[in-house]
Amino acid sequence: MKANIHPKYYPNAQVVCSCGYTFTTGSTKPKINVEVCYKCHPFFTGEKRYIDTLGQVDKFQRKEKFAKEYKEKFPSKKTKREEKKEYKPKSLKELLMEM
Repeated sequence: MKANIHPKYYPNAQVVCSCGYTFTTGSTKPKINVEVCYKCHPFFTGEKRYIDTLGQVDKFQRKEKFAKEYKEKFPSKKTKREEKKEYKPKSLKELLMEM
């Protein structure tokens, strides 16, 4: 290996979670801050909750609520394409029965 090109390795780097749990691991940084660890992640704890740091879940729920209100306020209008799909040509049997 070449000398002086690799980052310094810290064998006892401290990892700090937002829930307060800390543990040590090896890393190229002396201290690592994480948002979720295995002590507070919903998959490991069995809780049902959203982990949302950017507000994406709230944004989606607002859009979903708006769409529901919009559908209630304005019932769907059928387009010409949908009307054509509903039109089903009569079979030969049906045409003969009409005569």
